[in-house]
Amino acid sequence: MADHRKYKGLDKITVADIEALGVSSELSCQLHEKLAEIVSVYGAATPQTWLRISSDLLTPEQPFSLHQMMYYGCYKDFGPDPPVWMPDPESVKLTNIGKLLERRGKEFLGSKYKDPILSFSDFQKFSVSNLEAFWKTALEEMNVSFSVPPQCILRETPSQPGGQWLPGAYLNPAKNCLTLNGKRSLNDTVILYRDEGDDETPVKRLTLKELQSAVWTVAHALDTLGLEKGSAIAIDMPMDSTSVVIYLAIILADYVVVSIADSFAPKEISTRLKISKAKAIFTQDSFFRGGKRLPLYSKIIDAGSPIAVVIPSRSSRSTVKLRDGDISWHEFLERVEKSKEFEYVGMEQPVEAFTNILFSSGTTGEPKAIPWTVATPFKAAADGWSSLDIRKGDVVAWPTNLGWMMGPWLIYASLLNGASMALYNGSPLGSGFAKFIQDAKVTMLGVIPSIVRTWKTTNCTASYDWSAIRCFATTGEASNMDECLWLMGRAKYKPVIEICGGTEIGGGFISGSLLQPQSLSAFSTASLGCRLFILGEDGRPLPSNVPGIGELALGPFMFGASSSLLNADHYDVYFKGMPAWNGQVLRRHGDVFERTSKGYYHAHGRADDTMNLGGVKVSSIEIERVCNSIDDVNILETAAIGVPPRGGGPDMLVIAVVFKDSDGGSSYDLNSLRISFNLALQKKLNPLFKVSKVVAVPTLPRTATNKVMRRLLRQQFSQISSNL
Repeated sequence: MADHRKYKGLDKITVADIEALGVSSELSCQLHEKLAEIVSVYGAATPQTWLRISSDLLTPEQPFSLHQMMYYGCYKDFGPDPPVWMPDPESVKLTNIGKLLERRGKEFLGSKYKDPILSFSDFQKFSVSNLEAFWKTALEEMNVSFSVPPQCILRETPSQPGGQWLPGAYLNPAKNCLTLNGKRSLNDTVILYRDEGDDETPVKRLTLKELQSAVWTVAHALDTLGLEKGSAIAIDMPMDSTSVVIYLAIILADYVVVSIADSFAPKEISTRLKISKAKAIFTQDSFFRGGKRLPLYSKIIDAGSPIAVVIPSRSSRSTVKLRDGDISWHEFLERVEKSKEFEYVGMEQPVEAFTNILFSSGTTGEPKAIPWTVATPFKAAADGWSSLDIRKGDVVAWPTNLGWMMGPWLIYASLLNGASMALYNGSPLGSGFAKFIQDAKVTMLGVIPSIVRTWKTTNCTASYDWSAIRCFATTGEASNMDECLWLMGRAKYKPVIEICGGTEIGGGFISGSLLQPQSLSAFSTASLGCRLFILGEDGRPLPSNVPGIGELALGPFMFGASSSLLNADHYDVYFKGMPAWNGQVLRRHGDVFERTSKGYYHAHGRADDTMNLGGVKVSSIEIERVCNSIDDVNILETAAIGVPPRGGGPDMLVIAVVFKDSDGGSSYDLNSLRISFNLALQKKLNPLFKVSKVVAVPTLPRTATNKVMRRLLRQQFSQISSNL
């Protein structure tokens, strides 16, 4: 992160200062003249000054150092959380929430209602104190169709701390994605896509009618497999138009999707197949990413998968020999050649039925198997509707995978809100993806901070026009202020909406908002329908709206959130030992959050023994198990620590090593050990994991009960993170 102190105030900047950044003399004079005009009208250090500079002076083509000079110069003495973007009153009235409040604000808030911007905080409070009214309204706004309507929105029951949502309701989220409603017609584009390597070809499109036909065909073919309704069927393939069709077809036909990331090693695939009891799996023979062909079907075989339906890679030139009993994609579809044009009447399901099994690492080493119910997709869609203002005409891109919650989230947040999703089948790290964002005219681009860091480092987005973007979104990791500023500058300072949530929630619990000023790397509000608490050192909730830092807890009544786990006790994981508020037991989340004096929130990583690497939550124990096996002759034990870098951003993975030798490993080549750790972790866990540093320590700090105090190690390593 930039050091504010080294920047001059805007009224002290000279033409020579701008020229020193590599700007031509002529342009430097023009920029300085424009800067002087802005400062003369708005002052040298006000939010309005920055607003004018970001809209009238800065462009994506200029050096980022100029953007930094202007931003940090403007806010040199402002204090914490200066606004980097501010809502425009007229534009706000066109947002989903703005339109709703303009129509019904007085109904919801009475005489307290002023306008969408001034009344947004009151509306958030209304959304949690009147859950019935809020969620009834949200479902109506998204045109959710029930075959059997719910008896009520929320029924509080002593046996379920999170309550029972939409009791008695029957509906099918996949059917809702495909249904005609006031937001779309059959000829509307719902998916735009392109394969890596085809970057000069036109963007391909799928209409709603074409998506319906494709999903119905696969749903009919699924029934030929002879599986019992409700059976689990896995998907392990890149997120492209075909995998989206398969995902929707599985749910439409009353089966349950098992989400497996295409980056997983065979052991991780096998674990997830066994936990979910998957009866079949959809996969590809291989896939192309970052200029490399990567195997997939062979990993499925090594994992000992059940019957597989194997889709040929679009760029595959050879036919892969299948195991006995496995089915090629062509043969699978041929089974229903005569009925593929017939509508598949989706199975209506009770609201508590499972639709998707996803996985999130815990502290036991085995991933938690988290079922999404029929209700969860509508929580995902509601986040898109409220926090990101996704609506008809939008094109939504988020490089992700069906193995992670953001894959299903993208499907529901776009389709249930009448928007299109944009899918790039390849690496998001290069210029091909940047060009796709331009060519697809993406209006909402979601990222994880690690991707932004790569874009900024390589400058691969240069020369591409991202002006269609209305907002960015980021989740998965803590973001870095400079990288957020750089990202905003690619699209003429459209806002970055920070979101934090969880697989077990189906969306976010805290976010930014297009109805509030946004600050870099900060959250501005609890998500609509969600109540937040920061726990003090005594374990009790701090008073609301009081600055503080501590472990974050959630109000128990969260629409769409999990109420069961396949391989753990849900109550023990999320509620046991938690404090109560107004008689309600709070829900554990596990992140440390800070609430600032200006009402913003900052994330400070995990409070427990899990960490976030590249947007993937993983337990320390999983990593340590791999590292301990590298050299059991010399290594006594290891501790895996996620260390936040100075200035914020994604955690760096640091491995603390205790050696058996009395010299404490001083004769050991720690860099070679780091390379060995990397190779093993990338092979056995995830190719995206990377060890930043190996540190030799004499012993690991432990509690009286012999538990490793990783939090203490994290604090120690954070103090020296600038040298890691």
